[in-house]
Amino acid sequence: MSLLFMIFALVFVTQLIAWIGQSVLLELVAFQFRYTHSVFRYTPYTSAYFTPPRRRGQRKLKSDFLNLKAELLRTSAQDQFAKWAKLRRSVDKGLADLEKLNGEISARKSAFSLRFNTAIWILTTGLQFVVGWWYRKAAVFYLPPGWLGPLGWWLALPFAPAGSVSVGVWQMACKRVLKVGERVVRGARAAEAERAEATKAKEAKTE
Repeated sequence: MSLLFMIFALVFVTQLIAWIGQSVLLELVAFQFRYTHSVFRYTPYTSAYFTPPRRRGQRKLKSDFLNLKAELLRTSAQDQFAKWAKLRRSVDKGLADLEKLNGEISARKSAFSLRFNTAIWILTTGLQFVVGWWYRKAAVFYLPPGWLGPLGWWLALPFAPAGSVSVGVWQMACKRVLKVGERVVRGARAAEAERAEATKAKEAKTE
């Protein structure tokens, strides 16, 4: 793969992830870990959060807690004090266990989210920095002689040969083109939605 297409692919993947959203990708990965083959579900740092047993344990604790609380509310503290006191202790213990499990799941979810976001940054933005530094003196492509006249020198910044386009400039150009394309697509979709709404309103009036 040439340097030109490699840089464009890196920038495109980075922008694609930004368009989709890392939170959406995280949920997709979580879904994949939960419902694909067990070899993926039982990895060291995801097993405690993504595996069904822990989720089932959380649901069972919550169900038991709600049942005990309902029974406690139906029990009179005056007429059945011994039973009420026993149920009260069970409710307090169930609440403590449920809060502890919720805290563990939340902590492991945050840890996995941090690892996931770090991996995404390394594979996109971080890799772009590495490529930019490694090929800082390389020319992505050369311009025709005399093109842009005396203004063409800045396209080679910071270290590419004169008369060429540097990696940094090509990265910025690719990102700019993709952002413009995104705005054009969003604008076209918004205009199409407005036309559809206008058509519906017109049909409603004629009816």
